[in-house]
Amino acid sequence: MEDMKKGLIEQMNRRQLNQRFNQLVESALQDPDVQAFIEANQDRLTQETVTRSAAKIYEYVNEKQKLANGQTTLAPGYAPKLVLINHFIDVSYEPTASLMKQREQQALKARVKSINMPKDIVDANLAQYDINERKLPLVTALQFIEDIKNAPTIYHQGLYLCGKFGVGKTYLLGALANELALDGFETTLIHFPTFAVEMKNAIGQNNVLDKVNVIKKAPILMIDDIGADALSAWIRDEVLGIILQYRMQEQLPTFFSSNFTMDELEQHLTTSQRGDNEPVKAGRIMQRVRYLAKEVEVSGHNRRLN
Repeated sequence: MEDMKKGLIEQMNRRQLNQRFNQLVESALQDPDVQAFIEANQDRLTQETVTRSAAKIYEYVNEKQKLANGQTTLAPGYAPKLVLINHFIDVSYEPTASLMKQREQQALKARVKSINMPKDIVDANLAQYDINERKLPLVTALQFIEDIKNAPTIYHQGLYLCGKFGVGKTYLLGALANELALDGFETTLIHFPTFAVEMKNAIGQNNVLDKVNVIKKAPILMIDDIGADALSAWIRDEVLGIILQYRMQEQLPTFFSSNFTMDELEQHLTTSQRGDNEPVKAGRIMQRVRYLAKEVEVSGHNRRLN
C-alpha cells in the first residue's frame, strides 16, 4: 500500500513537471526572436521538428534572458543563437560584444612587451600627449606610423628622442607603441640601464645569448634611457653592439630615448666604467645608432614636478 502511494505521488510529480515544462516551452515559442527564426526557416521546418526541438528553443530563450539580466549563463561571455542542423533547431554560442572587446584589449597588450618600464607607460596614449613645446616629436612619431602602415615591408628609420629629464620622452615611446599595436605591429620596450644589470646577472645563469636574441629580433624595438648609467665595455660591445648590429643588418625599426644628444652619447660611451678611453668602439656603436634612428629633440619643462 505504501509503495502504491509513493508511485502515485511520483507520477503526479512527473505530470506537474511535464505541465510546467510545457508551459515554459509554450512561452519560449512566443519569444519574438524564436518567432522570427521559425518564420525565416519555415520552408525547412515542420511542426514535428519544432516540437522535437522544444528543449533547445527553451534553452535559447532561458540563456538569452539570463544574459540580459546579468546572470551566470551556461557559457559565460557567449550569447545563444538559434541555428538549423539537419533540419532541427539547435543552439550555438557566439562571443558577446564585451568578450570581443576584452579579447581585443588582450591582443593589443600582447603586441606591446614592456620590460622594466614604468607602469604609467602601459596606458600611454598619443591623444593625451601634451604638444606644448613638443610638436615636432609628435609630428615625427605620427609620420613614422603613417609610413610603416603604408609600406610595412620596407625599412623605416626610428627616432632618437633626446632631451632633459622628465620632458616626456618615455611617454611618447609608450604612446607610439600602443598606437602601433592598434595597427597590428608588435613592439618591445626595454629600460636599458635595468636591462644591462639583468644581462650581468644572466652570465651566471648561462642565458645571456637567449636574452640578447629575444631583444635583437623584436619587430620594433624601443630602447629607453640609453646612456643613463656608465656602461661596462662588455655591455657596450657584446650586448648593445650585437643588438644594434643585428638590427642594422636586418633593417628593423629601432627607437631610443636619452638625456644625451647623439654627440653627447658618443662621448659618454667613449669612456668605460674602468676609465678606458675607447673612441673607436664608441664610434662604432654610434654609427649603428645614427643609421637606425633620426635624432629629435624633446623640449619643455619637467612634467614630473607638476
